[in-house]
Amino acid sequence: MGEWTIGDVVDAIADVIGDRTMTVCGERRTTYAAMSERTRRLANFLAERDFGVHWERDQLDGWQCGQDRIALIMYNDRYPEMVLGALKARCVPVNVNHHYTPREVAELLDYVKPRAVVYHRALGAKFADVLPPAGAELMVAVDDGSSHPALPGSVDLDEAIAHGDPDTRITGSPDDLIMYCTGGTTGRPKGVLWRQSDTYVSSMVGADHESATEIHDKVRGNTGPPWFAVSPLMHAAGLWTVFSGSLAGTPVVLYDDRVRFDPRSVLRTAEREKVGLMTMVGDAYAAPLIEELNRDSYDLSALYAIGTGGAATNPKHVSALLEKLPQLTIINGYGSTETGNMGFGHNQQGSSRDTFDLREGGTVVSADRTRFLAPGDPEVGWVVRQGRIPLGYFDDADATRTTFPVVQGRRVVVSGDRASLEADGTLRLYGRDSLVVNTGGEKVFVEEVEAVLRAHPAVADALVVGRDSDRWGQELVALVELRPGAGATSADLRTACTDELARFKAPKEFIVVDKVRRLGNGKADYRWAKGRAAQRDALAGQP
Repeated sequence: MGEWTIGDVVDAIADVIGDRTMTVCGERRTTYAAMSERTRRLANFLAERDFGVHWERDQLDGWQCGQDRIALIMYNDRYPEMVLGALKARCVPVNVNHHYTPREVAELLDYVKPRAVVYHRALGAKFADVLPPAGAELMVAVDDGSSHPALPGSVDLDEAIAHGDPDTRITGSPDDLIMYCTGGTTGRPKGVLWRQSDTYVSSMVGADHESATEIHDKVRGNTGPPWFAVSPLMHAAGLWTVFSGSLAGTPVVLYDDRVRFDPRSVLRTAEREKVGLMTMVGDAYAAPLIEELNRDSYDLSALYAIGTGGAATNPKHVSALLEKLPQLTIINGYGSTETGNMGFGHNQQGSSRDTFDLREGGTVVSADRTRFLAPGDPEVGWVVRQGRIPLGYFDDADATRTTFPVVQGRRVVVSGDRASLEADGTLRLYGRDSLVVNTGGEKVFVEEVEAVLRAHPAVADALVVGRDSDRWGQELVALVELRPGAGATSADLRTACTDELARFKAPKEFIVVDKVRRLGNGKADYRWAKGRAAQRDALAGQP
């Protein structure tokens, strides 16, 4: 059976259902035929400037990239188009979190070393001081309806597409890469390198198709309602949702995130487009959606499922959604940038699950990472995936060797989550074995926040921990020890954080303590810190 590139799958679909809508974002509707042609033109525009592959895959180690990188600093609108155009040019699209501060974006770009940057104009204005990065030869501006001009020297996207050859199809390889940047467990971004064919099969519900006829037959018969990707596409899970639907012939609606998350707009869009499946990011989305459902009525009779991932969803929010929309199945997705979509749990009215059905390759290894656990083994080990997994972390041989070890002769990726296998083979997840807090779908490394707080002149020491939150799943709480005679308000400390870090990394609460407790070896006593944070929360809830 043959492996496929993502661009070739889109072209094959366009050959038989070209007039069908592929994506919708705001007022923009793009058919498969238009997507196929526009991305081919963009690819040829890049290829004419010698963008593409410079070292083939068999000449490189897993952490090396022999292709030009193209950084995407973009909202959801036209994001899939830029990913596909880059892939067809045999370049590597790289996601950049536009919620970062300019300093954080500069650090990420310095790591990724893109040869080109594609940006929405409003985001170009936000990051103007750090664009273009060193080594970037091409800047492509995307019109976002704002009044911001393009940055000097930029090429307008529509002009670039107009100049690209509409006919030539660049022959790609299933070995060509896509990079997903994640904050990881070190607090610094890591670029996870996936072969296109592997990410298509493992995270986009694809397959090794014997021929284009197999794709044609699949999409012709897929006439179900559209999907709605509410989650941001700059995160891997959001992009996987879009391509899981569109590469199967299902139209996908993208949330127009040029404005802040608006639950009323989300529900109106779902109603207007008669979507069947909607995806979101845990409690940060669930809570405001439930509030809006309680406030007003919407015709969501076509909606049969909500998929939630990227952050935990509180069971009470799951129950509330099922009460308002009893026809729903709530699908809890489990996975990571390194593992891809690994498992799913399903909840319906009157039926709930707290374990996950694993997809192919997903399993658990022992705590010492020497053997695979069998279903029913009581040991709590590490979640891993084998088979179609990433090649490694970009430009990081040591992290690649650590995260992608060989267990009993099989190469695996270790997710960093602790879990066990139930007797029925389902996964029971216990939690992340690291100092990462997932708040509203964004990963925050607490030591990065602590470093900023400790740099404040009034602060002697600080620890940051996560605390359960109805809205965010987890919220950051800082325990701060002030210097003798010094004073600092919560507003002062929050400003210190947001001056250096993205806003989602700023703690929601600052608790002043007499002394930050540390262990005898000088390491932080996070157990104590979490206890104090939880105690403060309990006291705050008392009358």
